Amino acid sequence: MVHKFILVFLLCGLGFTSFEQVSNIHNLMPVPAKLSANGHQVKINPGISIAVTGKADPRIYLEASRFVRRLSNKTGIFLDRIGYVTPRDSNRSATLLINVLRPGKLILGEDESYSIETGTDQVVVNANTDIGAIRALETLLQLISNDETGYYFPGVSIQDQPRFAWRGLLLDVALHFMPVDVVKRTLDGMAATKMNVLHLHLCNDQGFRVESKLFPRLQQVSSDGIYYTQEDIKNIIKYADQRGIRIVPEFVAPAHTTAILKAYPEFASVKRDYKLQRYFGVFDPVMDPTNEKLYPFLEKLFTEMSSLFPDKYFHIGGDENTGKDWEGTPHIKAFMKEHGMNKYMDLQTYFNKRLLPIIQKTGKTMMGWDEILQPGVPKEIVIQSWRGNDAYYSSIKQGYRAILSYGYYIDLIQPGSYHYQNDPIPDSANLTEKEKKLVLGGEATMWSELITPTTVDSRIWPRTAAIAERLWSPKEITDTDDMYRRLDIASLHLEAVGLHHLSYKPPMMRQLANGMDTKPLEILVSVIEPLKIYDRNEGDTMYTVFSPYTKLADVASPDQTVPRIFNKNVNQFLSSPSSSLEKEITEKLILWKENNISFKQIVLNSPILNEASLLSENLSDLAAAGLDALQYLHNQKKPDADWLKQARSIATRARQQGGRCELQVVDAVQKLIEKAAAQ
Repeated sequence: MVHKFILVFLLCGLGFTSFEQVSNIHNLMPVPAKLSANGHQVKINPGISIAVTGKADPRIYLEASRFVRRLSNKTGIFLDRIGYVTPRDSNRSATLLINVLRPGKLILGEDESYSIETGTDQVVVNANTDIGAIRALETLLQLISNDETGYYFPGVSIQDQPRFAWRGLLLDVALHFMPVDVVKRTLDGMAATKMNVLHLHLCNDQGFRVESKLFPRLQQVSSDGIYYTQEDIKNIIKYADQRGIRIVPEFVAPAHTTAILKAYPEFASVKRDYKLQRYFGVFDPVMDPTNEKLYPFLEKLFTEMSSLFPDKYFHIGGDENTGKDWEGTPHIKAFMKEHGMNKYMDLQTYFNKRLLPIIQKTGKTMMGWDEILQPGVPKEIVIQSWRGNDAYYSSIKQGYRAILSYGYYIDLIQPGSYHYQNDPIPDSANLTEKEKKLVLGGEATMWSELITPTTVDSRIWPRTAAIAERLWSPKEITDTDDMYRRLDIASLHLEAVGLHHLSYKPPMMRQLANGMDTKPLEILVSVIEPLKIYDRNEGDTMYTVFSPYTKLADVASPDQTVPRIFNKNVNQFLSSPSSSLEKEITEKLILWKENNISFKQIVLNSPILNEASLLSENLSDLAAAGLDALQYLHNQKKPDADWLKQARSIATRARQQGGRCELQVVDAVQKLIEKAAAQ
């Protein structure tokens, strides 16, 4: 089948252009709106020059200078003599000419469009704003190609703009704190994939993470001493601004406020001794909306916090209020009865209405999770949907602007293909054109219950690049196989940006193995993934903020390449057998069958790996059953009943979790077994 993306080239006249000339054009992620290839080529050498013309925000010079350094690092070419691009660099005959019409503003809906045209000796970028030009620079870095003579920019004509204005990532820094350097490299990854909103979840039951000069107890007693100073916040915002990324803060209320209530218990619904929550989940503590002193406190706090964040949007959470502390408190029940409130969410709507003018007074637009979508909630509020499509479509149908997060919960360890197929405006929604305009975009969510600064990159990247493409590229770009092909390339590009989603594994495996020989562990880890959804939290494992996150489930990563390719090969082999596929499948099965012997030797020196023993044994037995099944298929011989019973039992046993992880190749081997049985 011809991939839709490659079909674009064919339709644009690629027939006269060789594959070598096309080079990295077809590897772009996100896919541009329009792209065609030509026979031109611009060499990258020490004599390259860069110029900026027109009117632009100073950020373009900083990003152009960063582009030069990244270009030098990628090619190994010494470009340090032009290491910084300044307003003096305006020669229109420069190798890379960037034309900008006006300074861009970091606001929702700002123009991010750009064009790239490669000529015989010059690459020209045209953009209405410098933010669009910054997006073009990221495309150019992905386009860098090489042949036997060196590096070059391939011949392209690109016209590009995003499909959605809000292309976000929520980074939770409250449950597990993420240092400034983690936030910055996350911003670098976002810029590389053309995402434009970082949503920082800054307080929860486990901690309040921003310095308050008006209410210092919030950092003194409610943060474990781990928080961002106001200078840190300014530093992060400046860093994001340079990359054309907005920062949206979330300060959740009225629930998930144990940290605030520890510092200021007088605003709680129930008088109790509040302590920072060490576990994760949904808890009863909640602010008291009937306390008139609460609102001046929130006005001062939110005014101070909003002054740190220049973005127009301010998120108040509003999610997961159990209502128990309201329904069980006499004075609150009396208040509800007096005001004709039949259920506790009526009281939360009252609270939100009291918050709205406070937020508006700061010049901000209030946002909240979809629980706040209750009768009477003002239309000015933006709804972020996380609980399902029903709430999402309901908010749109009622005239609210909406952001989709349901289906983009990357902390749930689901594959990139699942997220990629989740469209904010699917055809099945049957939205009118007016309703479609209310869809601002989407936002991936990285909740940090089970991650640390060491592992966070591996949970965000590279899968989030697939979400970034869904939110940027034309709706018709849906080929999952081609997405994965490009995602593997994008993963290396993201590593070059400075992300640790690949590099975190070797040191963690050396620690787990208690030595330098990690090969048997590498083989096992390559075919397992952490339990998905919330299954890792179930059973006898109770995670806290202080639990060790250095175990098997932490080194294992989502959406593994090895099992994905193996499963694909098995499916292809079963539908169309070939000796090459059989050979490739056999080699993997032999590797897994024999690995358990070496793995047992590592476990002798590292008791922490005992939890992985069952997985290793099951992988070995499963692989042996798979090899038998292949042999039966090769010889076209039907297996006897005893073997079939034993093989099926092995496959069933192989589905057991070990170390809060699961083998990802069981289904494929089971298919081989059943195919052999069906002969």
